[in-house]
Parts: sequence; structure tokens; C-alpha cells
Amino acid sequence: MTRRRAAIAITPALLRRWPLPALDDQLGKVARGTVLVVGGSEQIPGAAMLAALASLRAGAGTLVIATSRNIAPHVAVAVPEARVIGVRATVTGELAPTSARELRDELTASDAILVGPGMRDRRAARGVITSCVKLNARAPVVIDAGALAAFRELRSRPASAVLTPHAGEMASLLDLEPEDVLAKPQDLALEAARELGAIVVLKGAVTYVAAPDGACYANTAGNLGLGTCGSGDTLSGVIAGLAARGATILQAAVWGVHVHAKAGEVLARDIGPLGYLARELLAEIPGLVGSYAKRRHR
Repeated sequence: MTRRRAAIAITPALLRRWPLPALDDQLGKVARGTVLVVGGSEQIPGAAMLAALASLRAGAGTLVIATSRNIAPHVAVAVPEARVIGVRATVTGELAPTSARELRDELTASDAILVGPGMRDRRAARGVITSCVKLNARAPVVIDAGALAAFRELRSRPASAVLTPHAGEMASLLDLEPEDVLAKPQDLALEAARELGAIVVLKGAVTYVAAPDGACYANTAGNLGLGTCGSGDTLSGVIAGLAARGATILQAAVWGVHVHAKAGEVLARDIGPLGYLARELLAEIPGLVGSYAKRRHR
């Protein structure tokens, strides 16, 4: 019987030994890539906005948000840094199953794609992820929230993808109960990574970042306050932003998990252990990324 490898602890020292790719100062925002965030709905527009802003806070150069046509003008005003595309929506305010057809150019041109924040109808997510595979196989894809169930259903999946489930979402992915996931999170994160061919970030008191090859990282930083509405959207955005600027999907996941957790620690100290907001995490991200990154510019 093969022994499971011990999880590698995610620490500031680990991040400093694993620096983010060097950036070319001459290229400006182009060197930091374009993130496309596909998500939001008429009831949950803020999830896509939080994720989108987090990608910029992590250092991405350009941001595009694709969301329901009915709320797109409001999102554009709320996030002036982004180009916002309104796509067809269902009568319930979710992105329409055919919405991927309207995003061909954006899917082709993006350096990292985030699908799922604020989405509850997985039909649209299926179409978008399938189009990612066909149009832009090189781009890493971050799968969150409403897109997680869609990913499992696909026969053709992105070669470079990261899933960000909490225990309940992981239970659905593996046809288990949440209690089963909480009982052996590392084992099940690794099982899901192998089965789905993707990096799996299983969020919890200890967050595990598992790879299909059996590598596993464990993050113990953070606090109870991170369990708040929008926190997961912020994490997925940080991962997408790091991937857009050139990190591998595994490195982006490891860095993103720790930076997000440390942002929670800063807010717990400055505001209180409970009650800080996901939007308040955003301001802490650039400083934390900078503190762990070696300055390796050309």
C-alpha cells in the first residue's frame, strides 16, 4: 500500500522560496495578463464584483466581467476598472445557457478565466467551460461556486484548472455527506484532484491544496472570521489574478490561499475576530503579495 505523502505546510517562508514570475516593466499591465470573470446573477451580482476586484488586487493587469445583461450597467459603474459585458439571462436572472456564444472573443484572449461566482444555474457554466477548452486551451481556469457541479459533468475539461469547494460543495462533487468530507479532508481533496484532473482547494479550518500527482499543501493560517459571505469569491479572484500574471495554477492556488488567510488575520487584529467583511479583505491583498514576493523585474 502506497503511503500518502505528508502535506507541505504553506508558510511565508515557502512563498518566498517560490517567487512569482518576473514581470517585464516595459510592458506595463500587458505583462500582468487579462482576467475574465464570468458570473453574477440578478440576485447575487456582488460575488462576481468581489472576485473581479480581488484579481486586480492580486496584480492582474486587465479585467473583463461577463454577467447578466440586466445588471451589467450597474456592475460597470460599481467596478469602473473593468470592461463589463452583458450577456443573455434567464427569466430568473441567471446567465443563459447560450451565454458562452457571446464571449468567444473574450474567452480566446484571456490569460486566466474565472467561472462561477454568484452563479446558481450550472447550464451556463457548462457552456463557458466547454468553450474555454475549445477556444483557449492554454488559459488556466478557476472554477468556483455554481460552476463546480458543471465541471464534474464535463467529458472534456481544461488541462489547467483549479476548483475551490468548501466541504458542502466537495460532498456534492464526490456524492458524500459533508460530515464525510470533514472527517478526512486531505484524503478526499487528493481523491477529487486525481478523479477530476484538477488542482483542488478544499476550504476549511485547514485548507488543503491538492494536485492530481499527489502533491498536497496545507494552510493553517486564517481565522473564523473568514467564514463570511463573499470570502470564497475573493479567494477565487486572488487565484485568478495570480494565474493571469504568470503563476502556474498550483502556485496561484497555494499563494492565493495563504494571502487570503493572512488578510483575514490582519482584519481580525484591526477590526475584530468576527464581523469584518469580504470587501475589506481586498485592501490587504496587495501589501501581503508584495511582502512575500521577491523583486525580480527585468
